[in-house]
Amino acid sequence: MVDQGNPDKHAPGDLFLVQRFVNSVEFDVPQDELSTPEALRGWFAERDLMRPDEPVTEGDLRRALDVREGLRALLFANNGDDVDEPALERLNRAAGRACLVLRADGGSPRLESEAVGVDGALAQVLSRVSTAVADGTWERLKACALDDCRWAFYDHSKNRSGKWCSMETCGNVHKARRHRAKQRGQAAA
Repeated sequence: MVDQGNPDKHAPGDLFLVQRFVNSVEFDVPQDELSTPEALRGWFAERDLMRPDEPVTEGDLRRALDVREGLRALLFANNGDDVDEPALERLNRAAGRACLVLRADGGSPRLESEAVGVDGALAQVLSRVSTAVADGTWERLKACALDDCRWAFYDHSKNRSGKWCSMETCGNVHKARRHRAKQRGQAAA
């Protein structure tokens, strides 16, 4: 199982599921919880997003990974980076299969999926994104600015200026790299 990092950087409520989904891969190890269709089924079934006996194909896995990496691209944008348009195109294509519809039954309207299986599970993840956008928590979910990390973290800072999943590790690595680059530049002059 992929380590979920510092609990102080966990997203609140249902947004934590989105964070967990994005963090189902560690790039520096590398370790991916969603490496096979069976692993994807298990991941969704453990979180009650689909039944453990539903079929999952390679195409389902590719769509799930497109959603995961499209969400990561949005989290980089939340951290001030440019938007990765191809990743968003793949996310939008995969999201189109989720069949999200608005349900109102006397309570608050909510997005639900008419899809089953992986598409229904992805719809549940995406509906949490929609809720987070509406309640103002989405913009605080970010991807770590360190290229070899890319971990999703929740920015609890008052001024929403967090850039790193951990200042002690990724922030310090970034500062050290910047310092070494500056030193090399001065040595060349």
